[in-house]
Amino acid sequence: MDRRKSIKSLVLGGVAGGLALHGCKTQIEAEQEDKVLATYKYGRTAEETELIQELEEDQFLNEHEMETISVLCALILPANESFGSATDAGAPDFIEFMMKDYPPFQVTMRGGLMWLDHKSNTEYGTEFKVTAEAQQKEILDAIAFYDPKVPMDEQALEIQFFSLIRNLTLTGYYTSKMGIEDLGYKGNMPNVWDGVPQEVLDQHGVAYEEEWLAKCVDQSERGVIAEWDENGNLLT
Repeated sequence: MDRRKSIKSLVLGGVAGGLALHGCKTQIEAEQEDKVLATYKYGRTAEETELIQELEEDQFLNEHEMETISVLCALILPANESFGSATDAGAPDFIEFMMKDYPPFQVTMRGGLMWLDHKSNTEYGTEFKVTAEAQQKEILDAIAFYDPKVPMDEQALEIQFFSLIRNLTLTGYYTSKMGIEDLGYKGNMPNVWDGVPQEVLDQHGVAYEEEWLAKCVDQSERGVIAEWDENGNLLT
């Protein structure tokens, strides 16, 4: 099964990821920051915009932690022939933003990153971010599955960590420009429906009845409101 197809069903809603900009800025960097902050102004109150700017000015995760998260995001959702990885889409910056926007995540995230390095050093003598990919996956495979019968807050801490970063990685990716293109999401479209595509009907071995096509897939009557009789039969 295509991994991307299987995980698209796990897509979660979330806020758009932010870009962490610090220190002295070049003109180009300043212009980029203005563009980023401008995206927050649309549909947000003045208080929300101010809070987001404050969060962007702070940095929670250090350089080593961000590098480790970049490796993790690419392992969780790697690139394919059409789209880049979650790291390419900016998921690490989104995760950094969420650490500040929702502080209860911080202990689990930082503790989990420390656990990864400890486990990797114990098993392979290297930090997680520079350990061979096959060995990285061995470590992650051991914490990637949780017992659905046990509440998440009662799972092992490393399992709680991986569940958190996996969810944030997918949220960060599928709310990015790249992830939305990957999903094929078109947004609000004109109210025109030509029926289920023929290839989908063929795949499931079904077909429309001519009577239904005449009643339901007739664009000349697109403004007509459907009516049913007392038995649930479509009249118009």
